[in-house]
Amino acid sequence: MRDVLKGLFDLTGKVALVTGATTGLGMQQVIALRSAGASVVALGRRQERLDQLAAGDSEIVPVVADLADISQLDDTAARCVQVFGRIDILCNTAGVNLRQHADDVTPDDWDMTQDLNLKIPFFLAQKLVPQMAERGWGKVINVASLQSRRAFSNGIAYGASKGGVEQLTRAMAEAWSSRGISCNAIAPGFFPTELTQAVFENDSLSDQLARQTAVGRNGELEDLNGVCIFLASHGSDYITGQTIFIDGGFTAK
Repeated sequence: MRDVLKGLFDLTGKVALVTGATTGLGMQQVIALRSAGASVVALGRRQERLDQLAAGDSEIVPVVADLADISQLDDTAARCVQVFGRIDILCNTAGVNLRQHADDVTPDDWDMTQDLNLKIPFFLAQKLVPQMAERGWGKVINVASLQSRRAFSNGIAYGASKGGVEQLTRAMAEAWSSRGISCNAIAPGFFPTELTQAVFENDSLSDQLARQTAVGRNGELEDLNGVCIFLASHGSDYITGQTIFIDGGFTAK
């Protein structure tokens, strides 16, 4: 039994690319995937934070890039593949939430949000899927949101992008699963990250959101580990096109 479990969830010999690796969800994904044996390319904009994440571990390699500049995407993808010679697992985790009221959103704000949250995950995957398909196996893990299905105040652009991520994930699965690439998404509830800093600095709001969950608390970053490893591993090979909510039962109530 132990050998079966190891075969399902051991990521030794696999290479993962995690975008948005300098903070929050992305950083935790790097930690989780590395703990399961994967080599990890950690992509982000802040060199110092990436260096801290990779300190003392030659199997975590930082790549500094700004995904908002789509003109550099070909070069960025090539640099990431070059690190270990392949990418087996892509975690599309970089994102932005400007938290603007609908009345205040400008066309530039809208475009930036849709580009980073929705456009870049597709085109980065598009560039990496062919080399996954050559080996007949790969994993794409997108990041959706509670706002993929629910409207929150000051979240119209973000919510639209994350609703798109859920459908994008289904469409990716339809396009690429027959070539051995599973495409799924996680939809986190409220976790302490830079994007949710305003929530956790407001004790009343944080407590209110915790009470809206079924388990009675907000998320801790370690709560992401199991699902991240599962979706990156052979254990989820027959699961594709799905969005898994990691929200303590927030959307169950």
